[in-house]
Amino acid sequence: MRILLDYRPALRQRTGVGEYVHELTRALLAAEVHPPDVITVFSASMRDRLDGSDLPGAVIADLPVPVRALNYAWHRWQWPPVETLTRFDYDVVHAAHPIRIPSRRAAQVVTVHDLDFLRHPERTRAEIRRDYPALAPAHIRAADAVLAVSATTARDIESLTGHPASRVIVAPLGRPDWPHRREEPADGVILFFGTIEPRKNVDSLLDAYAWLIAQRDAAGRATPPLVLAGSAGGGADALLARTRQAPLLGRVEVLGYVDPDVRLDTYRRAIALVMPSHAEGFGLPALEAMTVGVPVIAADAGALPEVLGGAGALYPPGDVDALCATLNTMIDDEVRRDHMRAAGWQRALDFSWAHTAERTREAWQLARAAAHERHRG
Repeated sequence: MRILLDYRPALRQRTGVGEYVHELTRALLAAEVHPPDVITVFSASMRDRLDGSDLPGAVIADLPVPVRALNYAWHRWQWPPVETLTRFDYDVVHAAHPIRIPSRRAAQVVTVHDLDFLRHPERTRAEIRRDYPALAPAHIRAADAVLAVSATTARDIESLTGHPASRVIVAPLGRPDWPHRREEPADGVILFFGTIEPRKNVDSLLDAYAWLIAQRDAAGRATPPLVLAGSAGGGADALLARTRQAPLLGRVEVLGYVDPDVRLDTYRRAIALVMPSHAEGFGLPALEAMTVGVPVIAADAGALPEVLGGAGALYPPGDVDALCATLNTMIDDEVRRDHMRAAGWQRALDFSWAHTAERTREAWQLARAAAHERHRG
């Protein structure tokens, strides 16, 4: 098959969706299929170029066009067809987001990571707030095949868009190729890893950590530093300002975006990862932490319980007292951390990018068959 895969989310900073696109592309290219698919990775930007040196075997379609203008035309008018831009025809066009890429005749596949923008558009910004709530449900229903990164997201697709879950292929994300850490650092930190934005609920983590400091300082017990790793999203300024004021001043380290080359080292510093998110369609940092051997504390929300599979510590979402108590116990209970490291590692073995690629190819085949029937009709 001739496939066009949207690589734009991975072009600059590889946050969650970008990491998905990058690792999925690598797994697809590495898989032994006969005959092999011709995979074109598509990128568009006026200033950032994709050389494709780490994507051996891919055809590179890297266009010097303004991505915001292209997105506006694609989202609003479904124009121009991608074949016009790349001067090539495709059997399947695969969008990494729930808005389809316009094509003349190719089968249409979309990946849905989460639909929190439908429940809470106020947590979004820019073109996601402008376009996704209004357009995504119709685009999902019109796609020839839909991929969801978790069973939780598949159920949300059905309840929020009307597209039946039975026609959604669930393709969970994969674990990184990282060695398991059997011992934790002597001076470990509490780690948050993700974009600092309202959906991630970092405010509640800072509240819980401030209360934790007060309790442990009063009892004469040390509190590990808190590390915030990830890009600053919309609404981050007020959150980051809190880290520069008492009682958090000098107790919170803000790393900003972490390059993929040093992501493993960042996890290795941690005695625990905290994911306080209001909603996660998958929660890749939880899987990355379990792969390394870092215990995970997560809000009982979205797909996080599904991904952890009983290997993490869950608390009621938004419950600051419960998060503080869980952190307090975790810091002092080395035996529990040892147990969670072992359980997390076993759980991480259930996920692989090869499986993600296999399920993706199933979606391509289904989409191609559905498009053939559509064109015949």
